[in-house]
Amino acid sequence: MIRVGIVGTSWWTDSMYLPALASHSGCRIAAICGRNAEVAHARAQQWGIGLVFTDWRELLTSGEIDAVIVASSNETHAPITRQALAEGVHVLCEKPLALSAAEADLMATEAAGTDLTTMVPFTYQYMPIFAATKRLIDGGFLGTPHHLNLRYFTEFAFDPSYTWRFDKEIAGSGVIGDLGSHWLYYAEWLFGPIAELGCMSAAFVERDARPDGSDYVRGEDSCIISVRFANGALGTLQTCAASWEGTPFEQTHHIDAHGSDGTIYATSDWDTTQEVRVLARGDTGPARAIELAEQWPNVRFDTVHNTYRDIFRTTDVMARRWVDDITAGRACTPDLAAGARVQHLTDVALASAALDGRLLPAAPPGD
Repeated sequence: MIRVGIVGTSWWTDSMYLPALASHSGCRIAAICGRNAEVAHARAQQWGIGLVFTDWRELLTSGEIDAVIVASSNETHAPITRQALAEGVHVLCEKPLALSAAEADLMATEAAGTDLTTMVPFTYQYMPIFAATKRLIDGGFLGTPHHLNLRYFTEFAFDPSYTWRFDKEIAGSGVIGDLGSHWLYYAEWLFGPIAELGCMSAAFVERDARPDGSDYVRGEDSCIISVRFANGALGTLQTCAASWEGTPFEQTHHIDAHGSDGTIYATSDWDTTQEVRVLARGDTGPARAIELAEQWPNVRFDTVHNTYRDIFRTTDVMARRWVDDITAGRACTPDLAAGARVQHLTDVALASAALDGRLLPAAPPGD
């Protein structure tokens, strides 16, 4: 039985990790840690967690956990993860992995020197439209890849209230690291290594000061990243948190992939629409829909949110698979090394944005 501790008490922890692990027979949620003691105790009472900490250092040195989920703000990821590795504790750390590639490299290097199981969860790879697109590409549907277009539109930046997600001292960046890191991971997952990239970014919404009145460097709320893959294909990766989508969950995802032999269109409105349509070269249309539900037995497809709940809470993916891999003593993917790779690409995107979108080389994976 794996004893899991969780650092972070936000809605994400409550919706993603606690229900997924509470129903997993191979682990027990042994402890939770949060800076706000009242919130931490409330989460513990809600989920029947026996131990509550307000200092992550005390959690990691308590001897009460075998594994830890790091779901706290970005500036804490590196110190918590590195201390956990030093204590012999398995780690699942949220993305973006760190505030810089240098920090992320330290985390990955230290993990490589252990037999611990690590994971960096890029959640959308487990969702039906992404998983189906991956199967089609890997199965050769596109032929030679030509172009990949990923678009992520959401609305949360319209609220000008202070949030650490746009405070660069805490988050490292704005949407380039927050949302763009998803796309940088998926771009390479779908089309292979990125050789070079350029990024333009903007802050369309004027943001409030911190609650204590102090000023800070605001992160971007929109970016467009242009990439050239090592195989010669091109890509555009767009994220904007100041886009009015008018949907219940306030965000949409779109994938367009083109190649020598075919085209793939995928979209999700996070309400009732999640679809993948394809055209083989020579087809005149309309694009043919791929049946998604057949690939996911016992998962609801009435709303995207219910699909999300069922996949992460009842199937053996992400946090649940991490626990299985710890139990089996095997490596997990994506791991800290994969997270460090994305952090390198994120740093290149930030450097390019500071140079008005200049195309910059991206170090090959593993360098």
